[in-house]
Amino acid sequence: MTTIELSTPESGIALVTLNRPETLNALNETLIRELRETLQTLHNDRATRVIILTGAGKGFCAGADLSNTGAAPGSIPGTEGMGQLGYVYKFQEYLAEVMLAINECDKPVIAAINGVAVGGGLAITLACDLRIASTKARFGSVFIKTGLSSCDVGTSYFLPRIIGLSDASDLMLTGRIIDAAEARELRLTSQTVEPDALLEACLEKARMIRDNAEYGVWMTKKGLRSNVNASSLREAMEIENRTQVLGYFTGCMEEAMTAFNEKRPPKWPSL
Repeated sequence: MTTIELSTPESGIALVTLNRPETLNALNETLIRELRETLQTLHNDRATRVIILTGAGKGFCAGADLSNTGAAPGSIPGTEGMGQLGYVYKFQEYLAEVMLAINECDKPVIAAINGVAVGGGLAITLACDLRIASTKARFGSVFIKTGLSSCDVGTSYFLPRIIGLSDASDLMLTGRIIDAAEARELRLTSQTVEPDALLEACLEKARMIRDNAEYGVWMTKKGLRSNVNASSLREAMEIENRTQVLGYFTGCMEEAMTAFNEKRPPKWPSL
């Protein structure tokens, strides 16, 4: 891959780095394709328990690469011979699939936001399960500054659910850039650290997740993603009831109790 770096800093933890630092990791066709392929690979990799997603250099992701001169029909699958309208529509769907891939990945994804995260870059962080920011991070729903709607690639879905409708409206209607301190105040992020402490803070969180049972982490992510859209408390609890009953038969609960009594870390049964 030319625009994605994949490494394993510790057992069970994958580090995915957007690697176009000269453009602040702006999204072109190649980066989008390689990120989608990487996420699919990790989704199917039992050895990977948690994913950390970050950017190389000074930025996390500056959104779509508006200087991309190679963007033309045929540059993404299924657009050969298309006119500009068809190509642009397909490109929009192609990019949106990245947010779906993060959201639907079985493994929790932690965004390690090291710098600017605007436009599509903001949307990527919103699709992640946790967001930890460097003090140098900056955020903005800047789509509106291009003359388009700020309702783009999942932003109008995720942002109001994370920070509330009023604050989301403020950011999306103005397109203003906010710093890491305001992002934390809005609860857009869960933690803010100094730049040189960012990776370790994400690894610390990833270790805590990794050390839980595979079933418990998997079903917690699925349950959260399902129940944020539940139409009622009863519907949400029906999903929870089924999940807990299935979990009882994995053997994880018995192992947790035995490990507690024996004062040792659990040795989780394999699914």
